[in-house]
Amino acid sequence: MQFKTRTHTCGELRTSDIGTKVTLNGWVDTRRDLGGLIFIDLRDRFGITQIVFEPGYNLEAHSAAGNLRNEFVISIEGKVRQRPEGTENPALETGQVDVMVNKLVILNEAKTPPFPIKDDVETSEDTRLKYRYLDLRRPSMQKNILMRHKMYQIVRRYFDKNNFVEIETPVLMKSTPEGARDYLVPSRLHKGKFYALPQSPQQYKQLLMVSGFDRYFQIVKCFRDEDLRADRQPEFTQIDVEMSFIDQNNIFEIVEGLMKILFKEIWNKDLPNIPKFTFDEAMEKYGSDKPDLRVEMEMVTLNHVFENTSFKVFNDSIKNNGIITGLLAPGCGEYTRNQLDVLTDFVKKQGAGGLIWMRVKENELEAPIAKFLSDDEKSNIISSLNAKPGDLLFILTGPKLKTLNIMGQLRLEMARRLDLIKSDAEPKLLWVTDFPLFEWDEQTKRFYAMHHPFTSPRLEDVDFMESDPARVKARAYDLVLNGSEIAGGSIRIHNADLQAKMFKALGISEEEAEHKFGFLMNAFKFGAPPHGGIAFGFDRMAMIFAGEKSIREVIAFPKTASAVSIMDDAPSTVDENQLKELHIKIR
Repeated sequence: MQFKTRTHTCGELRTSDIGTKVTLNGWVDTRRDLGGLIFIDLRDRFGITQIVFEPGYNLEAHSAAGNLRNEFVISIEGKVRQRPEGTENPALETGQVDVMVNKLVILNEAKTPPFPIKDDVETSEDTRLKYRYLDLRRPSMQKNILMRHKMYQIVRRYFDKNNFVEIETPVLMKSTPEGARDYLVPSRLHKGKFYALPQSPQQYKQLLMVSGFDRYFQIVKCFRDEDLRADRQPEFTQIDVEMSFIDQNNIFEIVEGLMKILFKEIWNKDLPNIPKFTFDEAMEKYGSDKPDLRVEMEMVTLNHVFENTSFKVFNDSIKNNGIITGLLAPGCGEYTRNQLDVLTDFVKKQGAGGLIWMRVKENELEAPIAKFLSDDEKSNIISSLNAKPGDLLFILTGPKLKTLNIMGQLRLEMARRLDLIKSDAEPKLLWVTDFPLFEWDEQTKRFYAMHHPFTSPRLEDVDFMESDPARVKARAYDLVLNGSEIAGGSIRIHNADLQAKMFKALGISEEEAEHKFGFLMNAFKFGAPPHGGIAFGFDRMAMIFAGEKSIREVIAFPKTASAVSIMDDAPSTVDENQLKELHIKIR
């Protein structure tokens, strides 16, 4: 089975190569036998070249070609020619030429694949994942993986050019659960003790700042044992960034510089100006801390309209520091009662008590609650929402964040119904800043860190950390692209006393803090510089840049939504002797 290494790839030959003797290696993509002439589309990751077997040109090669089937791996030698007039294929970059074959070597035969190796294949995702090595042969998958490779190179070049140092951090670390569940790794040498796989390199990168490496980055694997969605995996990739002696604007400048290059080199688009919204502004306008600005519909807070209302529902909400929020659905005034009932059920499933709707007519508002509203209130509703006859208005009221979030879900649902998000819509980036430092959990009746316990509060809010935690804002920021958070970070706490105050506000005792984070707290006592950083969700970024809806489409070997690798049957049982060595017994 002697064969020569290729002289050209299957995507390389052009009319300038006519008359050249070439060697190509690849897979049989399609085979067409025209009763004498045999045409093969030969495929590799660079493209497709048509090769031709003709008995009058080389009988031995033609005879051997009779055995070829899809996905056979072959090597051929031949001469490039101009395709006969009328047989050109403009869909292929090599479509003006083909190769007349005088030698064929079959390197490996192949069984019939469980699905065709082509795009838009109709097969289940489970089948695709079981035979992922075949799925990855498809052009769209190879395009995604190659785009991801290009993004890696852009990231490394950019940070190197800006004096960042790439430093690897440990994969086996101390378990410090403060967010999602850790993946635990039992120690064979230390009975009853466990390592954890890092949810992020957060503490290590802060220690690197203490170490004097003032600009660090890393493309790093992270692990979280959490429930999965289309944009989550148990193991995922971050671009991790940390900087010393900086403020928030320095972080923004570095991030926007990277995004400018990615927009240009991946999408061939100029980066637009990136607006900034505070968390409160984003929630009140869009009902989300990761709003999709491709949808121009904005929510409007209507508390001022109902300051003196006699409508009990609104009156009670205002007295209880709740919110009344409205949304305009343009041109939807003719929605039927059945359609409105479906939307009411939609918001109820999100946790709303109900949905108030109003049809805007020429001289009135038609609504079940219209009789409870004054003429001034009706007029102010219309003017506040900039409504016109034929429009439909929605109003929700209740606890502020919960109500805004539900209206944000309704906003996106209406955008889907009205087809407001076009596939060719210009991408929309924004910063969201000034998040709450703490969030209240109703089940446990305590505050938790909204980001992580190393996030710095705004300095002007420090005095409220114990007396009024809900009032405290964080020096935290997220970068949002097309309604997905693609990066998040904060200015960190670099002072041991403030870090201790943060732990106290979170209900973490001194003993617990010392046990979990003592090494970091101790490091702060030896001269920690002011520092901050950000981490990009690389898989999610790649998904958006590739125009996909699931991060599984841009990861070579992903897990399913239930965290299973169907291809190699992971997770799986292990040998009893392995468990004994690890001092583990399964009940």
